[in-house]
Amino acid sequence: MKAVLLLEDGTMFKGKNFGVSGEAAGEVVFNTSMCGYQEILTDPSYYGQIVTMTYTQIGNYGVNNDDIESKKVQTSGFAVREYLDYFSSWRAKSSLQDYLKKYSIVGISEIDTRMLTRHIRIKGAMKGIISTETDNTKKLMSKLKNHPDMAGRDLVKYVTSKDCYIYNEKKCSSKYSIVAVDYGIKFGILKCFDTAGFKIIV
Repeated sequence: MKAVLLLEDGTMFKGKNFGVSGEAAGEVVFNTSMCGYQEILTDPSYYGQIVTMTYTQIGNYGVNNDDIESKKVQTSGFAVREYLDYFSSWRAKSSLQDYLKKYSIVGISEIDTRMLTRHIRIKGAMKGIISTETDNTKKLMSKLKNHPDMAGRDLVKYVTSKDCYIYNEKKCSSKYSIVAVDYGIKFGILKCFDTAGFKIIV
């Protein structure tokens, strides 16, 4: 299925849809990592953003149950150069495609992500919208203009835990405790404290 990524300055990238079909808007950002896309997708600091991966092939090792930074996908959209549906890893539990569908995330592939990265690096931060409705640019631009800016938004309320909990409580036996205030804390940080032998109260 065809898809487009339209930026608020009118620049358009045409590609193919993966994940779910539909629309997703947000600030367009980029990540230059060669791997770690599952951690990036679940990173609370990317909440509400469309993340662009500059590395050429994404999806080749699937997704698993361990490499997550929160309980769900936090990005609003995902843009890649080449999506690989065939994955190979002994740790993988599903494809990236199925993972995005599980969390209703719209993705776009077959676009020049490095050109996109250079564009937003030179022009500055801007909003974008991914859509599988590719025929009405004016309508997409109108939706994009009405989408709220990141600046000034209270994003913490969307990524923080609503209840206190003890991290990895079943395995916790330490007499030393750390209290972590969750403003969008990553699971990777909690894992480090846990590995060091602390009881973590979030």
